[in-house]
Amino acid sequence: VVYLLWHGRLPKASELQELKRQLNANSALDETIIGLIRTFPKDTNAMAALRTAVSALALGDEEAGDMSADANLRKAIRLQAKIPTIIAAFARIREGKEPLAPLADVSLAHNFLYMLNGQEPDRVAVEALNKALVLHADHELNASTFSARVTVATLSDIYSGITAAIGALKGPLHGGANEAVMKMLTEIGTIDNVEPYIRGKLANKEKIMGFGHRVYRKGDPRAKHLKKMSEKLTKLVGEPHWYEMSTKIEEIVTSEKALPPNVDFYSASVYHCLGIDHDLFTPIF
Repeated sequence: VVYLLWHGRLPKASELQELKRQLNANSALDETIIGLIRTFPKDTNAMAALRTAVSALALGDEEAGDMSADANLRKAIRLQAKIPTIIAAFARIREGKEPLAPLADVSLAHNFLYMLNGQEPDRVAVEALNKALVLHADHELNASTFSARVTVATLSDIYSGITAAIGALKGPLHGGANEAVMKMLTEIGTIDNVEPYIRGKLANKEKIMGFGHRVYRKGDPRAKHLKKMSEKLTKLVGEPHWYEMSTKIEEIVTSEKALPPNVDFYSASVYHCLGIDHDLFTPIF
């Protein structure tokens, strides 16, 4: 999917293997970036940490100012490879743990879960994160993509473009929606509380996160895939109430407001069941 988005076509087998090799070769962070992350206050917003670290990557890149297509592709590979490592390193350092070096010859999803949790992820976990990443990538000209394109259209560099995109994504009306969904589920707590909580929100004309979409007016086609994965994962980890609460919320909101869930709604419980801290949901997006 990364290759498809960058080149406009699916890769040949040899091209895919070469991209995987390049991503693996560029996924480690040097001590300058890890040292910078260590200076962040423990309560630093996760998106602010990512924004700052990504911006700092440019300072150590000799090609940062090279605007040629070949150089931009090389920088894109370095950024794509290092962003998961940055998020995992930040998550571990703030907990007083040492960051882990990425593994060789595994997928981005597998590597991220390993670097985050310190153990090899199982097949279902890797499949779930891969689906979530693909579905979030399969999107149109959203706010963060638009921000990146405006920035690079001024002939600024690719690091500035991605940093601008992360800034736009940080907001709760964009990337922060699935974190807000999990906060709502946690507040509700049990299936019995769903109806009074949601009907109270509707009566007070309060926004319910994870529903409706400015583009997908008749329903977000991505949501159904994460709904299935949410059902599977919540059962697997012995916490089916998250899925049951979610389906009950969906039933009420769609019947009362005719608003179908979007990709954020079920991705929240998927990420939670993968053992991912709630404030890391948006950096993963």
